[in-house]
Amino acid sequence: MSGPDTSAVPRGRPRDAAVGHKVVETVLRLIAEGTPFGDLTMEGIAREAGVGKATLYRRWAGKDALLLDAMAAVDSPALPVLPGTSFRDDLVVAVETIRKRGLAKRDSAMLRNMLTQMHNNPELWRRYHGTVIAKRRAALARLLEHGIAIGAVRPELGSDLELLVDFVTGPMLTRTAFREDAPLEQGLSERVVDLILHGIAPGDDT
Repeated sequence: MSGPDTSAVPRGRPRDAAVGHKVVETVLRLIAEGTPFGDLTMEGIAREAGVGKATLYRRWAGKDALLLDAMAAVDSPALPVLPGTSFRDDLVVAVETIRKRGLAKRDSAMLRNMLTQMHNNPELWRRYHGTVIAKRRAALARLLEHGIAIGAVRPELGSDLELLVDFVTGPMLTRTAFREDAPLEQGLSERVVDLILHGIAPGDDT
């Protein structure tokens, strides 16, 4: 008589999802507390998380792979459900989403750290941009295209949509990444949107 079929029995110890979550949360905490990416090490992360270094390497090939999982953990939908009452209201919600990310320690610290990786670790930056930034920009571009379609945005701007996305995201991202002393106060999103929609030139009273 043949023995029991063990071909479907997985080898080794099964991964504990709670351990993986704990490690990712540790990375996010360290980043939010101000630890630069360059100062993070697998050994230090393992120590802070209270796990063995071998546990980390069973799950992640190295620090970059772990950081990518940490990025995914803080990533949120590119845009929330838009009210649809007017193009201005929808644009305010989109800009408000950027403002709230700037107020969130994890999101803003992740962004500032990733900006340093454009030169220090271009591959990590490329993957971050491709998985996080590009998705957010595409959602905003679709909203702006809708604005063009309904006549709320000048149609000729459709040929320069990338610049238009920069124009909308720029104020909040500048304050988040380059002006930490600048406030991100309530009502700022409405002010930014109205400035975008009405411009800075005085009206023609002639």
